[in-house]
Amino acid sequence: MRPIAHFKTITKHKLLVMRYCFSVGLYRQGLLHDMSKYSPTEFWVGAKYYQGVQSPNNAERMDRGYSSAWLHHKGRNKHHFEYWLDYSLDSDKSIEGMKMPLNYAVEMFLDRVAAGKIYNGDAFTPDGPLKYYEKGHAKTLLHPKTRELLEFLLHMYAEKGEKATFSYIKMEILAKKDWNDYNNF
Repeated sequence: MRPIAHFKTITKHKLLVMRYCFSVGLYRQGLLHDMSKYSPTEFWVGAKYYQGVQSPNNAERMDRGYSSAWLHHKGRNKHHFEYWLDYSLDSDKSIEGMKMPLNYAVEMFLDRVAAGKIYNGDAFTPDGPLKYYEKGHAKTLLHPKTRELLEFLLHMYAEKGEKATFSYIKMEILAKKDWNDYNNF
């Protein structure tokens, strides 16, 4: 059980995402980002399975076959695409990703960048979040427009870096009045 180390890691991550959210104008989301990680349901599981180099949810999954902390977390944090999974009206699919509101899709991107920096430390590279995404299964569950936006931002971050990407998000993406309409970012 490593509660102090876990507290430091989740707080470092939360503060980094908050700084990123503030830099693009998402002040409320920055303040509230990942607050559920401090709840007993998530915190004590995280402290028990803490390793410091990856999410403790993976270690809990390996031990128990599922992650109670993750199931709690994803159901309370709209910046996770899993929050937006729902039954499909298409008879060929059972569950599919709903289109995320733009502000949460942007927070999801910022969260991925911050997580990469926290878990990789000095080994972090701008293409790291893109490589991590490409190895995962998110693309199969994301709504097509949400996937398109996330991939666009991950590629931009890998190619142009943080300053250019965050500026683009603030000036070109979030400047839109309707955060549900991001057909042409």
